[in-house]
Amino acid sequence: MDTKSILDYLSALAAHNDRDWFHANRRQYDEARSEFEALVQELCSRIAAFDPSACLPPPKNLIFRINRDTRFSKDKSPYNPCFRAHISPGGRSPFPAGYYLSAGPGRVFLGGGVFASVFPEATALVRDRIAERCGEFTAIITAKEFAEHFNVLGEKLKNVPRGYEKENPCAEYLKHKAWDIEYDIPAEVFCDAGRFVNEAAHIFRLMKPFNDFLNEALKGFRMPER
Repeated sequence: MDTKSILDYLSALAAHNDRDWFHANRRQYDEARSEFEALVQELCSRIAAFDPSACLPPPKNLIFRINRDTRFSKDKSPYNPCFRAHISPGGRSPFPAGYYLSAGPGRVFLGGGVFASVFPEATALVRDRIAERCGEFTAIITAKEFAEHFNVLGEKLKNVPRGYEKENPCAEYLKHKAWDIEYDIPAEVFCDAGRFVNEAAHIFRLMKPFNDFLNEALKGFRMPER
């Protein structure tokens, strides 16, 4: 895999973010996309060793479109100059929680957890589980290796929402509408494909207990039909 070529192409796209340039350089896009798909396939094979269900969809169904929806944005750039994938049984859907990769010229990072905050039913299910099993949640996020690599992020309220105890030891996490974790990868590591895959597999393994906790809460959740 030539992961450096992925960032090289995306850097060029970021500098020439228009449809004419994209179509004139379509072959380079296809080659970079093919390299990224091979990378996702390799990550799937490594993740399958500790979470076999995550890689049920084929890699092409895990990768997000590069086109941007510009209808409600002041930024009319037609393309998002990064390749993104969510390795999960739900594919690109934010549920269940899986293993996220975003690679672009400005930042490469790995992610896990629940990053969507616009589904009130899902948010309530996770909040209920955190409230009821605060000790278990705390044990996961304070485990030595987890705490050394991650902080729990995500959109949150200013106050504990109505219906939950303000004195709950996990009150700060009950404010959240989403619960996600991120880990940045230096560009030079990403450009060394073998080194990157080894590091990503290790980081994703550390994310699994966090994902498992959230997914247990979300067992009864179904994405709304469009």
